[in-house]
Amino acid sequence: MEKLLIEGGYPLEGTVQISGAKNSAVALIPAAILADSTVTIDNLPRISDVQLLADLLEEIGGTVELKDHEIIVDPKDMVAMPLPNGKVKKLRASYYLMGAMLGKFKKAVIGLPGGCNLGPRPIDQHIKGFEALGATVTNEQGAIYLRADELRGAKIYLDVVSVGATINIMLAAVRAKGRTIIENAAKEPEIIDVATLLNSMGAKIKGVGTNVIRIDGVDELHGCRHSIIPDRIEAGTYMIMAAAIGQKMLIDNIIPYHVESLIAKLREMGVKIDVNDDQVLIHNQHEKTGVDIKTLVYPGFPTDLQQPFCTLLTQAEGTSIVTDTIYNARFKHIDELRRMGANVKVEGRSAIITGPTKLQGAKVRASDLRAGAALLIAGLLAEGITELTGLEHVDRGYEDLENKLLNLGAKVWREKMTDEEVQQVKSS
Repeated sequence: MEKLLIEGGYPLEGTVQISGAKNSAVALIPAAILADSTVTIDNLPRISDVQLLADLLEEIGGTVELKDHEIIVDPKDMVAMPLPNGKVKKLRASYYLMGAMLGKFKKAVIGLPGGCNLGPRPIDQHIKGFEALGATVTNEQGAIYLRADELRGAKIYLDVVSVGATINIMLAAVRAKGRTIIENAAKEPEIIDVATLLNSMGAKIKGVGTNVIRIDGVDELHGCRHSIIPDRIEAGTYMIMAAAIGQKMLIDNIIPYHVESLIAKLREMGVKIDVNDDQVLIHNQHEKTGVDIKTLVYPGFPTDLQQPFCTLLTQAEGTSIVTDTIYNARFKHIDELRRMGANVKVEGRSAIITGPTKLQGAKVRASDLRAGAALLIAGLLAEGITELTGLEHVDRGYEDLENKLLNLGAKVWREKMTDEEVQQVKSS
């Protein structure tokens, strides 16, 4: 195991290139199962979740080639191999294998997914959709068994707006007989990205980006080439970093429309931002005013940026309230920020932050992916050296992290953890 050491107090300056979207990639790779010939996906982020999914596709008989920022998947020899354990339990997005394998083979056995521990995140809406399409779904010894003689289109109303359920039902429905209508569908850019791939493969999907998606099933899907959209959460993380400790930072290869809610909040704080077609320039701004945020489904403020934004608010004047309406357990970073000197407390679904406060380097642990990003930014701001463990979470979502930071002028490096440190982490 490794830890990241961060020597704080060095202002960041320069350009950072944003990678392809993690939340697209983890759905696009399973979607390749549905094709009958080779699918090539480029602008791929090289992160641990991508490697896990590539390994899983090979486990079910696929031929997978990963090179640089591209994955080539030949699905012709794939079979409905049960995946009850192993790698499937290491990432939440493994549930997309359910929809893809059900659509292709009319059956699947998938272990209950893992990933970041953010409290209860049930997959009942996914199951509701699969059952509406004609599948029988059972939970047997910790794995989900899906079986169908055939899949038939249906009208499905999602009780909760869910990105995962919207995509998973879409994956299962593209090869069902007849028309499927998903009502109260999620609108995230990553859903549009997946639908674009599927339509390039020969699917007939309309209405993505709205709350009603219509899918006319087809008998077969062919291979294609697809380029992943830029990662709006990685972009947002670096924008927050720039607002916190940047001199003048250019965040390149982004779609500004996808981060409008963040841009609005940064400007409300007093941060100066220039927006261009595919980049934003953030200027040095020492004085920042506290703001309140509430996470909402897209196009509202993203829950995935709530934790990094909390760190930024420790440097803002006044009291800010951050309310997370999506995941009530997404405040595990708060105790770590307090360890570094932040003046913050949690009440129910809200964090109350009073600033500005000087942060001090400390030994902290990332409990999940975005908590890791929050603590990384805190380390860049802090006096002294911060030791960040839990890097397995951070590596799931941020490509080439150290090099990008070093190119901006940060002082960061990895070290192997001692046996004693590893035991302390495992026992905590």
